[in-house]
Amino acid sequence: MNISLTGQRILVTGASRGIGRAIAKQLSESGAEVIVHFNANESEALKLQKELKTPGFIEKCDLGDSSQVIGFIPYLVKKYGPLSGIVNNAGIAKSAPDTLPTNEWAKIWDQTLQVNTTALGILCKEFIDQAKGLENGRIINISSRAAFRGDTTDYLAYAASKGALISLTRSIARYYGKVGIKAFLVAPGFTRTDMANEILSEYGEEYALNDIALTELTKPEDIAPMITLLCSGLADHATGTSIDINAGSYVH
Repeated sequence: MNISLTGQRILVTGASRGIGRAIAKQLSESGAEVIVHFNANESEALKLQKELKTPGFIEKCDLGDSSQVIGFIPYLVKKYGPLSGIVNNAGIAKSAPDTLPTNEWAKIWDQTLQVNTTALGILCKEFIDQAKGLENGRIINISSRAAFRGDTTDYLAYAASKGALISLTRSIARYYGKVGIKAFLVAPGFTRTDMANEILSEYGEEYALNDIALTELTKPEDIAPMITLLCSGLADHATGTSIDINAGSYVH
């Protein structure tokens, strides 16, 4: 099966590294015009832009600041034209041990939900606003295995923030499908990224390897093909579904 995304314009958040980078490259190789979102790592975003097979663009937005997030999609639409898809990949995972003073714990909680949940919700809302007029659009929200099976006590905020995406994605799929908007949730497990490496450095690689059914950890390139399929329209009748890509470490 040859997947062609020619004619599509897709925003990928957090695309300067890790899973987002692999997704952006795969979408471009399949013919899509990709808008690469980044926050701080402009040099890597520029490097990725040069590696894309199709014309691509880079745009900065701090998802930790709602005042920057609100209006970001309309800005992109005005600058580049309508978006056919959005891949909400950007996220943070900050450790907050329960031994922290509550005010410090709550600060990490707020930061995590702002980036992983609130900003993503705003992006979905504004994407839907422009997609309704087209009667076509696909949203892929990158959640986590932690949303379904939970996480360690120092990553409660991360698990909660990713868990909220399940109901958000299902609600969008159920109530915007008649206007051509499809929504999917992809839940990776441990994946070899900079963010995961921070966690692995804390718990050790054996901790992760002992937890999976395969012999090696998932790589970003193992996730990107599924995103490409979902963007293609070939899986539209799976709208609302949650797809695990966690090397068999959690099956539900």
